[in-house]
Amino acid sequence: MTSKHFLPSPLLPQTLSPKHFSSPSKRLLPSLSSKPIPKNRSFSLSTNGFYSLPSPSVSSPSPVPLLGSCNPDDRSEIPEYKCLNQNLAFDGYLIVFRKDVLRNQAKHAHIMCNGGESGEISLSLFISLDGYSASWLCFRAKCGWKGYTKAAADGKLSIGNLGRVNKAKVTRQITVESLELEPLCNQLTAYFAERMISSETLKRNAIMQKRSGDEEGFGEMLNYLDFMWQQEDHGLVSDLMGLTATEAFGMLAGLPYLIAIAFTYWRKGELVNCKYRDITKRFWQEKDTKRILYGLDDIEDASDIIIVEGEMDKLAMEEAGFRNCVSVPDGAPPSVSEKEVPAEEQDTKYQYLWNCKEYFQKASRIILATDGDLPGQALAEELARRLGRERCWRVKWPKKNDVDHFKDANEVLMYLGPSALQDVIDNAELYPIRGLFNFSSFFDEIDQYYHRTLGYEFGVSTGWRALDDLYNVVPGELTIVTGVPNSGKSEWIDALLCNLNEGVGWKFALCSMENKVRDHARKLLEKSIKKPFFGVGYGSNVERMSVEELEKGKKWLSDTFQLIRCENDSLPSIQWVLELARAAVLRHGVQGLVIDPYNELDHQRPVSQTETEYVSQMLTKIKRFAQHHSCHVWFVAHPRQLHHWIGAPPNLYDISGSAHFINKCDNGIVIHRNRDPQAGPVDLVQVCVRKVRNKVVGNIGDAFLSYDRYMT
Repeated sequence: MTSKHFLPSPLLPQTLSPKHFSSPSKRLLPSLSSKPIPKNRSFSLSTNGFYSLPSPSVSSPSPVPLLGSCNPDDRSEIPEYKCLNQNLAFDGYLIVFRKDVLRNQAKHAHIMCNGGESGEISLSLFISLDGYSASWLCFRAKCGWKGYTKAAADGKLSIGNLGRVNKAKVTRQITVESLELEPLCNQLTAYFAERMISSETLKRNAIMQKRSGDEEGFGEMLNYLDFMWQQEDHGLVSDLMGLTATEAFGMLAGLPYLIAIAFTYWRKGELVNCKYRDITKRFWQEKDTKRILYGLDDIEDASDIIIVEGEMDKLAMEEAGFRNCVSVPDGAPPSVSEKEVPAEEQDTKYQYLWNCKEYFQKASRIILATDGDLPGQALAEELARRLGRERCWRVKWPKKNDVDHFKDANEVLMYLGPSALQDVIDNAELYPIRGLFNFSSFFDEIDQYYHRTLGYEFGVSTGWRALDDLYNVVPGELTIVTGVPNSGKSEWIDALLCNLNEGVGWKFALCSMENKVRDHARKLLEKSIKKPFFGVGYGSNVERMSVEELEKGKKWLSDTFQLIRCENDSLPSIQWVLELARAAVLRHGVQGLVIDPYNELDHQRPVSQTETEYVSQMLTKIKRFAQHHSCHVWFVAHPRQLHHWIGAPPNLYDISGSAHFINKCDNGIVIHRNRDPQAGPVDLVQVCVRKVRNKVVGNIGDAFLSYDRYMT
């Protein structure tokens, strides 16, 4: 908070004199010393407008000295000060100032929060110059108690003028006696026995009961159970503590009052909280008690800790031999929060974890055995986010039938026994960490790869037998294609796409920025229909495609290709292209993406980033897209200017920009055409396969293809 929020600097007096204390102004002066201020002493505030006044860490109130120009003994008799003193001392919330200690200067922590674990000096108190009003604020975010009070005009105590906001929470001290808890009755002991919880476990965990409601309320409950019992004749069963109405009615028969199970929460042998559960499965806890984990003392100094979702599951774990188990006190959230984990003082929903954080310091393995439903899975994720995924494990509940699984530990104990529950814990798996995997997570895929049931284990044939031993198209890979201008790179890729569509029905997204749409459509139609789009020159007997063939070809174009084009004047970025390609994959099911060429993209980068670094990041994005969407990407990149070129095929290292083009690609291909009749046929296209990462689907080598534009 700055001075402009509290005390504007133009209103501050530059010097203090006795007249300021008789003035009715509402200027505030921090209480810093019990000594009178000299008349000529300069007055100033810190830039935030506050001075911090400490308060005691002990329970007995200590004095707050007031600053004034009169004698301390005389000031204590001023009616306004006496009234203000009484207000500040009201209910023991603030420090009192008294006549016998006005001369002393005391520094203390806030008595309501004691300054937290560090004993922070956190309470600021402000008293007006005329002594008529005071305000206070505890700067600890976890406390934040603030308020305002003023003296009545006649100097009498006026509690109605006391304002308290965000009153510091006082933790109650509770005992078994103060809560009027009782040992479990035979009926409740029998209820636990039906759920496979022994009397020894109940006694060790101090499970008790509490009378809940009077005889009239108890009678109403019996009437309700009687009604539900009658309904069961029609197949209706009520959900009362997991019992049918008949079982619940029989359990309560003969009891003179309504009772609730009391789960007592202990910390180092001291009762901290108590949670109740009645026969209607209502839960409630004692007010103004500290939230901690249930069974906390059982995990002190434990290296392995099990966390479950309910007290019954904690007891079930003990029956299976696991005492190193705790339960959360407040159940599970409906879903995982999309926000970041808040700071400790703001993480109110999971404050019980922060209150017990020292118990997890020595734990190397935390097994999350929450319920198997969606809220239980959400709770496991929220716990893992706070405790650290690297040391968390998770359980898999066994199957109940072909469709359903058992929900929690108590269900497994009841239906399968303690040995099955032991197996669940013994077979716990590492909690998944995004980006960190084990081979076991991919065994199914490896088996499919071995048995060749994935579909494209050895890639897809290009349609040219001469290339089958060198290059095959595998989903999720990146192929870099280069070659000198007019060598036929784009023509070869278009022909390859037509072959793939004809052979396996693949669809494609085309980001071909050097071609007009109509020209690109003509080239693709000619390769698919194998007839010229226009009539050829004089003397040729090649027939032009008919209108019917054109219409059929147009439908083929629409079904097979999606166009990615930037229609405005700006250059498209690689991120923009990949976002549209992702939409094409999800909406149209394309299996291939062509980006042609590299130099038509926008390559703006920070001044501090080199072109090599930029190309590396760009290729990483493309490969990640290909792998995540199982989409093969062909990326056309021109070579740099070749000095003293003698007509030989360029190398992949000749690509303009960076050696990363060959380093990061899965396949590298150079398309080359001979232009010297004396060196060989000029109608052959040399496909130079210069890199194949996956040796199962190809090898390095050259293949020669004959090019005939109108081959029928």
